[in-house]
Amino acid sequence: MPTVSTFFGVDVRMYFDDHEPPHFHAYYGGAAVRIAIDSLGVIDGGLPRRALALVIEWAFARRHEPLVPIAPLD
Repeated sequence: MPTVSTFFGVDVRMYFDDHEPPHFHAYYGGAAVRIAIDSLGVIDGGLPRRALALVIEWAFARRHEPLVPIAPLD
C-alpha cells in the first residue's frame, strides 16, 4: 500500500492511478475516509471526530509544502 504518512494510528495513503477528483485516503482502526486535496472536504466515508481533525490538520500543514522530486528507479 502506498502509505505517505502515519501518525497517532492514522495511515494516509495515495494511489497514483486513482480516479478524480484528486484526493487521499485516511484509515484509522476499521474506519476510512476519502478527502479532497483542493478543499480538504470529506468525499465519503468517515473517521472518529478526533482522528478526522488530526488528518485535516496534517493535510492543511502540508498543503503549501513544495513537491520534492524523486529520483527514478534504475
